[in-house]
Amino acid sequence: MRKVWVAGGVAAGLGLSFVMLLVVGVYLVAGNLVNGAGGGNVALAKGAVPTAYSALVQKWGNLCSALNPALLAAQLYQESGFNPNAKSPAKAEGIAQFIPGTWATHGIDGNGDGVRNVWDPNDAIPSAASYDCELASYVKDVPGNQTENMLASYNAGAYAVIKYGGVPPYSETKNYVKTITTLEQSFAAPVSRVDPSQQAATAINYAQNKLGTPYLWGGNGTADQGGRFDCSGLTKAAFESAGITLPRVANDQYNAGPHPQRAELLPGDLVFFSDDLTNSRAIRHVGIYVGGGFMIDAPRTGAVIRFDPIDTPDYFGATRVTEDGAKALPTTV
Repeated sequence: MRKVWVAGGVAAGLGLSFVMLLVVGVYLVAGNLVNGAGGGNVALAKGAVPTAYSALVQKWGNLCSALNPALLAAQLYQESGFNPNAKSPAKAEGIAQFIPGTWATHGIDGNGDGVRNVWDPNDAIPSAASYDCELASYVKDVPGNQTENMLASYNAGAYAVIKYGGVPPYSETKNYVKTITTLEQSFAAPVSRVDPSQQAATAINYAQNKLGTPYLWGGNGTADQGGRFDCSGLTKAAFESAGITLPRVANDQYNAGPHPQRAELLPGDLVFFSDDLTNSRAIRHVGIYVGGGFMIDAPRTGAVIRFDPIDTPDYFGATRVTEDGAKALPTTV
């Protein structure tokens, strides 16, 4: 449920032609947007990492040249969803998912309290960065991308990377490297404009065809639910109509691509809302931006899918969904 800060009557008066004019107008100029890689230190996107860990990730993510804070954040998210109590069936433990043998060798006392505790993020996050950089040093003379070789070493071992002269031809390892480097884009603060989504118009068209549909908590639009949706059910279905599978929960949908600034929003971007503007894991509402400061969303019980303004005190940020970004999201988070 999302707080209603502005009366919905203003938004309800918007016609479908308004949406389509915005979409056409924006996409006529979208080709001028540049998605370039920036140099220098990588900053974390606003709220992408929970506040309790963001300073640690920013600090230790700069431990070596093969690593950056957004990449380290992507690893932690992929491994545990930033859950310091996570434990896998393979007995991997903590926020960084170290198995006991690896922790015994590579765990460090990150906070200097004299104890190496795999369950303490103040030790586990520095240990993850330290282990990454140690692997990078093992394969520093291997041809290819230093960061990709480091990640491949994390998955397959440094020996395999050295043997094959780069990322080894294992499907699991290649997928791991692609997953982390793709998720990295969702945790990095944009240094330039990001490309518009090719599937955005299809998603908007789906959502606008659902205008007036009553809200249903947990609704996925199925026949047994009377075709009703909640907020993230609507956005998931809208992008599914465009061939992109998003997670079911709004705070996971936030990590499905890079994060444009408010002034850079394009129709089709997902827009998010939260009572805690410092933590993406606390996001509780999502809509599909249509332009002009408005979104289509399923707001709350008793309401219908409608147009709503996005410029409210609980506006958190936006995500430009990409197919690769959605595919990279861990299914266990």
